[in-house]
Amino acid sequence: MSMNTTESNVPVVLVFSGHDPSGGAGVQADIEAIISQGVHPATVITALTVQDTVNVKRFVATDPNLVIEQARAVLEDMPVACIKIGMIGSVVLAEVIHSILRDYPQIPVVLDPVLVAGGGGALADEAVARAILTLLLPLTTVLTPNAFESRVLVELAGGDARSIESRGAALIELGAAFVLLKGGDEPGVEVENWLFSGHQPPRKFAYERFPGEFHGSGCTLAAAIAGLIAQSSEVDVVNAIHEAQEYTSHALYHAAQIGRGQWIPHRLFWADSPDEGEEDATPVTRIH
Repeated sequence: MSMNTTESNVPVVLVFSGHDPSGGAGVQADIEAIISQGVHPATVITALTVQDTVNVKRFVATDPNLVIEQARAVLEDMPVACIKIGMIGSVVLAEVIHSILRDYPQIPVVLDPVLVAGGGGALADEAVARAILTLLLPLTTVLTPNAFESRVLVELAGGDARSIESRGAALIELGAAFVLLKGGDEPGVEVENWLFSGHQPPRKFAYERFPGEFHGSGCTLAAAIAGLIAQSSEVDVVNAIHEAQEYTSHALYHAAQIGRGQWIPHRLFWADSPDEGEEDATPVTRIH
């Protein structure tokens, strides 16, 4: 029997992201995480990088005309339900993405303000960080910075970056509807992520900290949030953020050290045939 139908109800996430040839981060991480939420990823490549699981060596930003033509081709053809933004590549590309977001204000936006690679190599300079701050953050539904990125953005805005509470409040004040401050690069027995919004007190999510370092964990989390938001026009954003963290924690739990450096999350862990008893060996989560 034919599966063809005249109308599809498959939700679409439009992704702006860089290409990582190792497959650990960037657009490939986004694709795998979005597919894992039962959503179709449509991808616009913002930069080509030279990197491995150890670090990024260099990158070249995509021609702005190609980026805007790719994005508008998708937006005019598909029912995009969410936009996910990762590596931007240049100030001009931040301006291009800003113009697209302004034309589609009804589409939720998940912004992962990528400034450095997992190995510490720079993926954005101060000018790009300022462009993120002024052009993209005010149009963002969910912002997902790590501790370093949140400090850079708040300090550039002249705010108080000394505490989690002050950084979260400052980023909400700057225009993001929700801010999830990730704690994976902070010390501690557990990973503590803090969710801020203008409507309720800060909320802490505590997760088991696994040994080693991971390549593409931030991309995975932001893309999963976007995929879950895209599933419903009346989505509960807080619930989507919670479920995406659960998914990401499982992807890290099943990660593998494929290269010489950081471990790569197994974002398609759900497709494996579970061994006997494996379902019980899952990460422990506490929500406060």
